[in-house]
Amino acid sequence: MTSSDSPRQFVRSRNQRMLSGVCGGVAEYFGVDVNLVRVAAVIGAFVSFGTVALIYLAAWMIMPSE
Repeated sequence: MTSSDSPRQFVRSRNQRMLSGVCGGVAEYFGVDVNLVRVAAVIGAFVSFGTVALIYLAAWMIMPSE
């Protein structure tokens, strides 16, 4: 199995980092703009009364860094 055949790893970004790199890692994994992911995370945190913020914190602790 070559490196191109292996599945991509879900990691925190070093380049697109504002706080911890979780949104940057999600954006790089799905191939979308990091600002869209950040705005979605902030709106989701308010709409869900903090549930998305807790998911973000859990991802910060679980996702490995690049």
